[in-house]
Amino acid sequence: MFRISAEPLDPVALEAGLKDLRAGACVTFTGWVRDSNDGRNIFSLEYEAFAPLAEKEGGSILDEARAKFAVIGAAAVHRTGHLQLGESAVWVGVTAAHRAAAFEACRYIIDEVKARVPVWKKEHYADGETAWINCATQSPVA
Repeated sequence: MFRISAEPLDPVALEAGLKDLRAGACVTFTGWVRDSNDGRNIFSLEYEAFAPLAEKEGGSILDEARAKFAVIGAAAVHRTGHLQLGESAVWVGVTAAHRAAAFEACRYIIDEVKARVPVWKKEHYADGETAWINCATQSPVA
């Protein structure tokens, strides 16, 4: 399951959704809004997405991870909206019988999500300026 969510993420609840008695390992990744990027002080971030396309592409990534690695379960959620420092922006969870597959699949999923899923990030800087980041080939859908 890959979802786009305007609601705050609950990593504990998301991980609980992956519980499976066949799994000996659960690896999760949570991406938080941090206070700086490229030497600039960040005040907040804003994410936009075209949810139908983002969820389709995210689902394809999860399917690929299931095919490439010995994965039992895989899920990911990406936030949209205006996020403050410390809030969770993205969460990935993977279960597998053994830790190596879980770690490899989790890394694969987050790397592919960042590269392929149409989610656009706008940084709001402490000095009041804003900038869309990594949007050279993608732009928000109006």
